[in-house]
Amino acid sequence: MYRIMANQEAKTNEEFEQTLKECRTLFEKKLHDYGASWRILRPQSLTDQLFIKAKRIRSLEIKKESLVGEGIRPEFIALINYGIVGLIQIYHGFSDTVDMDNVAAMALYDKYANEALALMKRKNHDYDEAWRGMRVSSYTDFILTKIERIKEIENIGGETLVSEGIDSNYMDIINYAVFGAIKLREKE
Repeated sequence: MYRIMANQEAKTNEEFEQTLKECRTLFEKKLHDYGASWRILRPQSLTDQLFIKAKRIRSLEIKKESLVGEGIRPEFIALINYGIVGLIQIYHGFSDTVDMDNVAAMALYDKYANEALALMKRKNHDYDEAWRGMRVSSYTDFILTKIERIKEIENIGGETLVSEGIDSNYMDIINYAVFGAIKLREKE
């Protein structure tokens, strides 16, 4: 039994890393096209961007139709990348100008993507692959819940009494979005 779980964890690690690599490739291409223009995003604006992406996923899940032509999986990829941007912005602040070159931006991207991967490995070990038994729509709802928590923490100026901070919520958003992207890839 333990060997089966170890094999499943190894598969999850590989799929998670593959998805992060896909996200990184897209992020790097957008960085080439736009530079680190996201550096000007204040925390609340970044939260709203995450909200827009998650609400679109939920809308598409309910309506089962996209008039724009883009599906759900690209929105999960966007949530992953914006979640990593959120971590960068928390720890490095926002700027009034683009103050970061592409090399520095990619180094920070890699740092926080690796932290999300390490967190997933720890949690996945403790939760015994529970994510595989969940529905993709649950990831969406959990992400929306995390975004609402972030909004509340922002509204109270970060002064929480017992709750995890915004950074922990970003990490969970990233991890749920990766799981969603993995499951949707399996359906393709």
